[in-house]
Amino acid sequence: MRSVRVRILAILAVLVIAGVGAWQLLPSGEAKTDAVTVGTSDEVTSLDPAGAYDAGSWAIYSNLYQSLMTFKSGAIVPEPDAAESCAFIGQKLQTYQCKLRDDLNFSNGRKITAEDVKHSFDRMLKINADVGPAALFPTLDSVVTEGRTITFNLSGKDATFPHKLATGAGAIVDSTKYPADKLRTGNQVDGSGPYVLKAYEAGSRAELVPNLRYKGALKKLGKPVTIRYFKGSEELLRAWDGGEVDVSHRQLPPSRLAELDSGDPDLRVTEADSAEIRNIIFNVREDSPFGNKKVRQAVASIVDRGPLVSKVYASTVEPLYSLIPTGFIGHSTPFFDAYPSSDPKRAEKLLQEAGVETPVSIKFGYRADGAYTKETEELRRQLEKDGLFKVSVKAAEWKDYQKAYAAGEYDMYTVGWLPDFPDPDTFSQPLVGTDNVLHSGYSSKRVDKLISATQQLSDRGRTSNDFKEMQRLVGEDVPLLPLWQKKEYVVAKSEVAGSQYLSDGTGLWRLWELGRI
Repeated sequence: MRSVRVRILAILAVLVIAGVGAWQLLPSGEAKTDAVTVGTSDEVTSLDPAGAYDAGSWAIYSNLYQSLMTFKSGAIVPEPDAAESCAFIGQKLQTYQCKLRDDLNFSNGRKITAEDVKHSFDRMLKINADVGPAALFPTLDSVVTEGRTITFNLSGKDATFPHKLATGAGAIVDSTKYPADKLRTGNQVDGSGPYVLKAYEAGSRAELVPNLRYKGALKKLGKPVTIRYFKGSEELLRAWDGGEVDVSHRQLPPSRLAELDSGDPDLRVTEADSAEIRNIIFNVREDSPFGNKKVRQAVASIVDRGPLVSKVYASTVEPLYSLIPTGFIGHSTPFFDAYPSSDPKRAEKLLQEAGVETPVSIKFGYRADGAYTKETEELRRQLEKDGLFKVSVKAAEWKDYQKAYAAGEYDMYTVGWLPDFPDPDTFSQPLVGTDNVLHSGYSSKRVDKLISATQQLSDRGRTSNDFKEMQRLVGEDVPLLPLWQKKEYVVAKSEVAGSQYLSDGTGLWRLWELGRI
């Protein structure tokens, strides 16, 4: 589950366009600038921030909504956006207080109040959607307001709380438009981010224009942008080859990424400084074969990342042997230490110790997409080749897939993960903490204790040993199996400026950086 503008001076009128669900209140007289078209195979699960915790949804949230905090490009420490100031109160790191700016309005013209901020967090926690972001705030007890001051009371220390406020989970919504106890339906968006949603067709396109009412950390407005959504990497590739999009981000097929020539004068190719990872997630509940730790360890003993890297992903990814990828504090390689190479004999012994009959029948779910289909087939081949497992695979479209694994319909399933913010906590608590967003059923008191310990230290360098111990425990319990990590690739036509800033590891999708030369 996880981003500047030309100032436009104009007299605005509000035009309400009624139709089949796709229009937003929009200031008239917008600039007639040719929009930059961005293509992606990510999907938007929900336009309501309380209803989604995935890369596609959060990418658009960072443009349509505003949070109290945000990240400058490439920064690791958040700064105020909708807030005038924010800070922990006292030394316990359990009370975090922000003062809201006094000059903010939603794109519909309504003034933003501290009560809107409180409403946004209260409803997100109350709704607690299966695929929503509530799990990101396990320590948030209450939100209290007084005037423009918002106080977050935490049940335990969490030095990463400001980072979480800067994510899509911290999006501020209009309390008069978003119900307190259910998700908002339809395609309207009432936020205060740098863009307004002009038109939206689920699974197809989103048209964004600059929000002339925006005030915050950004100092100038961006240009109009059209996002095109494609049902997989191959469909995105056809659109790119056909000249239908100006920028391609997440993801062209690996074979095409491997062929890209950064010296091509017609292209701008950027390896974004991010850390996308992919894991096999095990359903560890008792009704699954993977409720037995030794069966999970057997899979870890078999899987060979080499063919995945070289054949499936054309060496555009690197093998991953840890919960926390390279480039982050606390990275180590417990899965390489414990399972340095594919060892079917060891796997067979582990299954004998588990007392299960072979072949072990397992249901393997994955998101329907060309690259993931090839990945799944390779993993099935590896698991079945020695007769230890019998694998039935099931592909599903992204929204259905999320619901299915959340409901425990698969024994194992693959999920990609992008950092929500530049800190190793984004790979720990959401992925292996109790009630994690992967819905694996995994819970470990020792792991939870270490997660809590890392969250108590504002000096993040001091967390390294705890993160390494946490990863060692995960390597022993195997609630998930790391497969690979990669940088994000942004490919743009030469006449598009700013594509190198689109994705930078902060978790924001910086559409406002895009323009035409």
